Amino acid sequence: MRIPESELIINSDGSAFHIHLKPEELADNVIMVGDPSRVDMIADFLEDIEFRHASREFVSITGWHNGKRITVLSHGIGPDNIDIVMTELDALANVDFQTREVKPEHKALNILRIGTSGALHADIPLGSYVLSHISVGFDGVMNWYGNREKVTIPEVESDFKKHMDWNPTLPSPYFVKASPKIIDLMKEVTLKGVTISAPGFYGPQGRVVRVPLAMPDMLERIEKFRFSTDGQDYRITNFEMESAPLAGLAAHLGHNACTVCCIIANRYLQSSNPDYKPLIRNLAQLAVEKISTL
Repeated sequence: MRIPESELIINSDGSAFHIHLKPEELADNVIMVGDPSRVDMIADFLEDIEFRHASREFVSITGWHNGKRITVLSHGIGPDNIDIVMTELDALANVDFQTREVKPEHKALNILRIGTSGALHADIPLGSYVLSHISVGFDGVMNWYGNREKVTIPEVESDFKKHMDWNPTLPSPYFVKASPKIIDLMKEVTLKGVTISAPGFYGPQGRVVRVPLAMPDMLERIEKFRFSTDGQDYRITNFEMESAPLAGLAAHLGHNACTVCCIIANRYLQSSNPDYKPLIRNLAQLAVEKISTL
């Protein structure tokens, strides 16, 4: 089936509409970051940079490390941007941009996203790296796609909403597992995490500045929630804004994806580390080293 021009917009130069990458420019191994400036930071760890594209918050390069080709792409802030980036990355890999038809052979991308986050328990130290084995979507992105129950954990979602006394005016939360392939890649150098993706930085993450919250006791309830799945016990460890739609869309589209975050604040202790940039640089180098082994 041919995908209409209105549904998948392709620029006149043959690149994907928002991220401005062409199919031949995309490597099979991808590192994603929120901050566009981090793309150039990661470029320090690559050789033979092929190009640099920049459009709005979407900056990209493709280069090489230890004989492996790697694309680095910034996605900006928020779950809506992940919807854009994941759809266009998948199209670059699995849609023929000349015929607009899905390719007969599926290509699975390996995607490691690195970012920053706030921890929800006192025993998660500042500067640690938390790997999102499971993500919790407060954003609602996956609710717009059919058959989301195939990639989520419905029984945990039900228990969570009961525990939270979930406000029915808010998007229904979803729980989604990251790719085992990327978890195995990073699990020896990270803490096991369950990460909430919020659709904002302030109210959706329980911060109060001048407007009261719809669920004033949200953080306290989240800290106490425990669940088990596949024989393992979990607690929710941290907040950020993109891991759940990334894991959910990757699973739906047949890609391997996971998020790892540097903890730069502790919400429980009300502490933070403003000098976190060296830690992010270390995490970026670690990400390049690890993903180049695939």
